[in-house]
Amino acid sequence: MNENTTNPENNIVNRNKVIVFYEKYKKKIFFCLSIIFLLIIFLFYYLNNEKEKIEFISENYVTAKVYLANGENEKAKTILRKNIFLNNSTYSTLSLFLMINENLLTDEKEISALFDHLLINCKFKKEIKDLLIFKKILFESNYVEESQLLNSLKPLLNENSLWKSHALLLIGDYYYDKSENIKAREFYLQILNIKNLSQDFYSKVKIQIDQTSYEN
Repeated sequence: MNENTTNPENNIVNRNKVIVFYEKYKKKIFFCLSIIFLLIIFLFYYLNNEKEKIEFISENYVTAKVYLANGENEKAKTILRKNIFLNNSTYSTLSLFLMINENLLTDEKEISALFDHLLINCKFKKEIKDLLIFKKILFESNYVEESQLLNSLKPLLNENSLWKSHALLLIGDYYYDKSENIKAREFYLQILNIKNLSQDFYSKVKIQIDQTSYEN
């Protein structure tokens, strides 16, 4: 049996050490415990608030769809616009897409601004963020200048993005529609160097390359 653990004198000495330590650092101990307690309360409040926020914005989204089904587009538009500015990565994005799909927005600059708002204020996984960037560019390709389009595509073209091939196809088609076949072909050819795309995608690109060669 260990003599140190059974000796009363040793127990008293150890107890005194604890008491001395406590008396010396009790203010710091209370401070640390208070911080931990406050952090727990804050975390509980934050999680509860986020849960209520998600329930609120999801209910708004469903209500807006009901208004749309009943032909009450302005009511739906008002709710969906509010949803976007609640900055929820899921329902704010769905609300913007629904407004676009239902033609509730007609101002091109406003649509671009709403895309930018989501990209700045919501937290997305990289793949989802790249998809949102691509959809924004896809929409803007109908009216923006060439330099602006190319600048917007840089985040997708300069990285190993899942949407790089689609971005290259988009800019290739952009030049093809303008009858600038040499430029279009340059972007189409880059797609063939990307691995692990579907065979259908490769086939579509090869058809476009053949078209640019034929029309030249």
